[in-house]
Amino acid sequence: MQNVISLLNSLRASLLKQPSSITLFETIKCEDGTISNLTYHQKRCNESRKELYKTTDTLDLASVIIPPKNGLYRCRIIYANHIKSIEYIPYTAKKIDSLKVVSSSLDYHLKYTNRDVFNKLLALHDNVDEIIIEKEGYLTDTTIANIAFYDGEQWFTPSKPLLHGTMRQKLIDEGVLQTKEIKREALSKYSQVALINAMVGFKILNHFNIHYV
Repeated sequence: MQNVISLLNSLRASLLKQPSSITLFETIKCEDGTISNLTYHQKRCNESRKELYKTTDTLDLASVIIPPKNGLYRCRIIYANHIKSIEYIPYTAKKIDSLKVVSSSLDYHLKYTNRDVFNKLLALHDNVDEIIIEKEGYLTDTTIANIAFYDGEQWFTPSKPLLHGTMRQKLIDEGVLQTKEIKREALSKYSQVALINAMVGFKILNHFNIHYV
């Protein structure tokens, strides 16, 4: 009997580690009933499901999003093999006046619903509004957005972000952004910083301080 119980516990542990137990999500801007940038969200959803769950089918996001007709909302779609949930959350932008460069080896190349690692990093550096994560010696992203730096002539975004954001990719495709490996030591060469994500689009931070650790 003990052997059977041990076997069942092993099988349960194995199942919990399967990709199907991991969920992903998309955050899609919906304003006054209009869905933004859906083509890029659909592409990332397709690629993420293929990589993590080995799927060959497609979740048609356009067929399931029915946004409110008035107001600005963050449409949050949680999915795995199938769509788990859809919610529309009234959106208010996070106020950011201070940033800190923080080193971490975290992996977030897929948009996982589990964001504990980001929450822990923020809690450790609660003297600033947001952090810029440095990985393997190069700047990547903040916890909520891709990032870009302006050198007086051109906007550059880190070439190896933690997550390949949909708005970031759109701006690269349109020629607004160029990619470049950026080290913290090079920050003094840049005069402006911008956050990039589905909700804020391309938001230049006019008043900010960058702290170093």
